[in-house]
Amino acid sequence: MTLPHSPVALLSLARAVPHIVLPQAEAKALARRLFGGRAAHFDRLAGVFDNAGIDTRHIVQPVDWYVGEHGWASRNQAYVEAADALYVEAATAALAEAGVSAAEVDTLVTVSTTGIATPSIEARVAGAMGFRADAERVPVFGLGCAGGVTGLALAARLAAAGRTVLFVTVELCSIAIRLDKLSKANIVATALFGDGAAAAVLRPGEGGIASVGAGAELLWPDTLGIMGWDVEDPGLGVVFDRAIPPFVEENMAAGVATLLERCGTERGAIDRFTCHPGGAKVIAALEESLALGESALDHERAVLRTCGNMSAPTVLFVLRRLLDAGFAGQTMLLALGPGFTASGLTMRVG
Repeated sequence: MTLPHSPVALLSLARAVPHIVLPQAEAKALARRLFGGRAAHFDRLAGVFDNAGIDTRHIVQPVDWYVGEHGWASRNQAYVEAADALYVEAATAALAEAGVSAAEVDTLVTVSTTGIATPSIEARVAGAMGFRADAERVPVFGLGCAGGVTGLALAARLAAAGRTVLFVTVELCSIAIRLDKLSKANIVATALFGDGAAAAVLRPGEGGIASVGAGAELLWPDTLGIMGWDVEDPGLGVVFDRAIPPFVEENMAAGVATLLERCGTERGAIDRFTCHPGGAKVIAALEESLALGESALDHERAVLRTCGNMSAPTVLFVLRRLLDAGFAGQTMLLALGPGFTASGLTMRVG
């Protein structure tokens, strides 16, 4: 059980996206080109591009890069270079908003699942950022779409122990997805996923733009096949079960009740849930399961429409929109990820 900790202030929340914008119509045309050879099979599934609720997303490589053949080395080199750049952009903005220098950061929490960096990303950019040599590093891998919530909750627990924490999550889904293998999962992933990063600075005490409360996680048994990666040549093969929306609709209400209990919070105390927008059907399933009302998750749909599903950072893009819109009250961040896992984190604004 995760108990509420001493007060932790969220001092800032910044976002970063690659400068290359890919409209959904172009993504569909590109996918048809890349998955060609079995055009009839692709066309049977291509409606997912039209129904995904996405107008644009951002990608780290020019379109022509995705047309080429890329093995592990090429993909991961592209990941490392782009992840370093997005980390620096998001982290620099978060530190500036917080009024905190890089040298004041005690702990660096980094979440990413779409590539492998050893040394990890925060070590690679430490010199450029100006981090202290004795800063504690906590790189986290394997959380997928749940990483934004779980990582922020971890950062808050570390901040509660008396540290100034910089949390950054970077996901480059476009590089990770295999475009050489025609499968239902790969087509769906190509229709949904984009690239992005988010960063936050946390400190113990009151103040900031929000107060971070308790976090909790729930792992449903026998659900490993719902979401994740298969390690394949020449890249990661996405595991993306179409049963996710009905699973959410059937199980999320009970799951959220468990998360709230572990966080020591009543459902009635939550003024709004802030959800990871995994896709249009997942958003609708969340509204149905949690009895939120149709179109209640408007900020989630807006982020999905303009950025696609960026995996872990996406829920923090939603939170930023919510804060900018003047939200005040208690929220619970929610995200689903590989495991199959639900992650929740309570937060008070104002």
